[in-house]
Amino acid sequence: MTSKHRRSLIGRRIHESLIDLIAVLNLPQRDEALIAEAGIHLDRALFQVLVAIRRFGPIGVVELAERGGRDHTTVSRQVAKLAELGLVERRPSPLDRRVKEAVLTDAGRRVTEALDAARERMFLPALAEWSDRDLIELDRLLRRLADDLTAAAATQGERKED
Repeated sequence: MTSKHRRSLIGRRIHESLIDLIAVLNLPQRDEALIAEAGIHLDRALFQVLVAIRRFGPIGVVELAERGGRDHTTVSRQVAKLAELGLVERRPSPLDRRVKEAVLTDAGRRVTEALDAARERMFLPALAEWSDRDLIELDRLLRRLADDLTAAAATQGERKED
């Protein structure tokens, strides 16, 4: 088997594994269980937006919508609802005053910390049999994959603009 053929097969298997992970991680029941385990009262759609703001914020609504593959008007309403709940605040971007960025408030940070703790309680048992070395290697390789895919997407975006 040639290296090119082997890489193609491995690439396909990696893609299948990623699809399987995404499917499990995106189960509505899993989100509901996580919200319950965290002891918070938040709509599942709002929870996903709040977590994204924590991960990528401060962030404008358009970029937030693009990252989530959603319509920006829907995300704008969700961010407004999170602001009503006191979990995020909207502030002008220092780079472009026309853009309002969403950023977590202290209350929003407490909610995401409760979600993180609940996620650990729910997720870590699946890794109980893994060695520390395997966990460190998985973390390293997943981060590398995420970084490389992000860089490739940015490069492809630059090519389209040219």
